[in-house]
Amino acid sequence: MLASKIETMEKPNIFDEMTGVNGDDIRAPYTDFNAWFDGEDPARLRKKQREAEDLFRLTGITFNVYGRAAASERLIPFDIVPRVISGREWARLSRGIEQRVRAINAFLYDIYHRQEIVRAGRLPAEMIAKNAAFLPQMMGVSPAGGVYTHIVGIDLVRTGPDEFYVLEDNARTPSGVSYMLENRETMLQMFPELFARNRVLPVSNYPKMLRRSLAACAPAATSDKPTVAVLTPGIYNSAYYEHSFLADKMGVELVEGHDLRVVDGRVAMRTTEGYKAIDVLYRRVDDDYLDPLNFNPDSQLGVPGIMDVYKAGGITIANAPGTGIADDKAIYSYMPDIVEFYTGEKAILQNVPTWRCSEPDSLAYVLDNLSELVVKEVHGSGGYGMLIGPTATKKDIETFRRKLKLRPSNYIAQPTLSLSTVPIFTRSGLAPRHVDLRPFVLVSPDRIDITPGGLTRVALKKGSLVVNSSQGGGTKDTWVLEE
Repeated sequence: MLASKIETMEKPNIFDEMTGVNGDDIRAPYTDFNAWFDGEDPARLRKKQREAEDLFRLTGITFNVYGRAAASERLIPFDIVPRVISGREWARLSRGIEQRVRAINAFLYDIYHRQEIVRAGRLPAEMIAKNAAFLPQMMGVSPAGGVYTHIVGIDLVRTGPDEFYVLEDNARTPSGVSYMLENRETMLQMFPELFARNRVLPVSNYPKMLRRSLAACAPAATSDKPTVAVLTPGIYNSAYYEHSFLADKMGVELVEGHDLRVVDGRVAMRTTEGYKAIDVLYRRVDDDYLDPLNFNPDSQLGVPGIMDVYKAGGITIANAPGTGIADDKAIYSYMPDIVEFYTGEKAILQNVPTWRCSEPDSLAYVLDNLSELVVKEVHGSGGYGMLIGPTATKKDIETFRRKLKLRPSNYIAQPTLSLSTVPIFTRSGLAPRHVDLRPFVLVSPDRIDITPGGLTRVALKKGSLVVNSSQGGGTKDTWVLEE
């Protein structure tokens, strides 16, 4: 049986999504994959792994790593062992994801209007007023269709058969969907026989759904079929491959700030026939760089005056400016209350327990237990600016202790969870590695679409909990089986 071939982790009682807690049995979603793998020649699989890497290199699937003197462009490692989720598991996850995304949109509308959640005492006023991601310029602004977060990525972790937690909400410009799509395309090319014996829900229609969803959010100024474009900071951005990939797959223009200008109250892009008005701009530029007239005056990445056009209803910006406050990890700690306040229901998907270091009692506990906790910056991302206590050196812990005392409100802390593992393919066979999952959600005025599966990120180093590609992690194809 395959379970006997999987190397064990150094910690007991870690749930493996293929073999369970004890590693004695193959779980139902992996039954067909297990039967296939047991009949495969390891040499053939190693060859296929190399072919997959060559295909990624040929396609140009890279990301940029800032701060590195050499080899700034890297391939994201891809593992050929899929992560398999049953239809039953996915149905529950989908309900929880949709509930959470609806609550986030309602929360964003509220804080930029009457702030009823603050009036009701469910959220401290300073969590809004003193939050760097809160944009006063958005007060009273209602986006087309009432949609703030057109594209959302909800990061999930798993600790048991039925235990899923939301690790964080990505409500600004969630990335990684291009890798989800390329991972699936690569697996279809490498192992078509696997898809013949497993009924896997498709993800290839995401670009079509994305364009439909964005077009459905066109502003009232739209007079014909909505014109959609993708705004990128340029080729040196770490996610530039994804920007160009999505524009190409949607069949829309990829533009930079210098390609755009305000013409007759509309944002227009330069074409061979003159300037053409844009109805929906899928921006991959941060708020601060979006409009030098309204935000950072030194920005060369945005469009002067675009916020004025936006507030006048002349363009839809996806995601809406100011959505970054829903990414804030201090706000995250209130999400169970936020979900209940706006939906009237208990949250289906729970948060990871979180200590807000801005609170004296919580700070005291965190300082006393740094070696056991994960500490994160409230606005941090990509695995940077964090401390993983159990694997940190004494020097790292003391450095973080000083940071916490200096700026406690800049941090939150969480327990170190026993994250689930999924096997990866190594030269010696299958080996368990920790994973997370980022499902992608599309929101339009009339519907919410959740792509089945999403992006599984995997920590390739034994025992590591860091899955970010910038920190050495890789990716997997994520399968959701039909019911």
